[in-house]
Amino acid sequence: MGAATDILQAEHRNIERMLIVLEGLGRKLPGGGVPAPDLEDAVRFVREYADKLHHGKEEAILFAEMEKAGFPHDAGPIAVMLAEHEEGRAYVRELAAAAERLKSGGEAGGAAAFAAARYVGLLREHIQKEDTCLYPMANERFTLEQQRRLEAAFLDVDAKTGFRAIGELLALLKRLEGVYGATPAR
Repeated sequence: MGAATDILQAEHRNIERMLIVLEGLGRKLPGGGVPAPDLEDAVRFVREYADKLHHGKEEAILFAEMEKAGFPHDAGPIAVMLAEHEEGRAYVRELAAAAERLKSGGEAGGAAAFAAARYVGLLREHIQKEDTCLYPMANERFTLEQQRRLEAAFLDVDAKTGFRAIGELLALLKRLEGVYGATPAR
């Protein structure tokens, strides 16, 4: 693998940890066993780490470089990944709405548990496709110079996001793992 996609794969491992948390949250949502701040924190992690940081790197940097290497934007793997990013955002909006209902004293309901389960399934498949198909395809076409540019661009995104902010998100993830389940690291 190239260094640039290694960065994205390392982020996948953290996102997979959150998927385990979301499974635990999803089991407790219908019975009212999830405090609003926990669901809000899970949504925050997904929006800021998985979507803004990780998917942002893919959409603005990786996919643009793949297009320069001859991959079409509106068909094939890039189009599929973009559609799945949008589908995931819809599930996260449902979870955010459930968090608002909980915060207002209402119930999250079974729809929120369903959204959590759908998001988990979608992202697991999505990550598998990227790790085993998309990234290797890209790496086959990228030159060493492209790899270096991508890696520098990804690290620049991390620096602009703020390493402290990323650390806070990972600490939030660790806290939620302690409550809603975790598996040993790979």
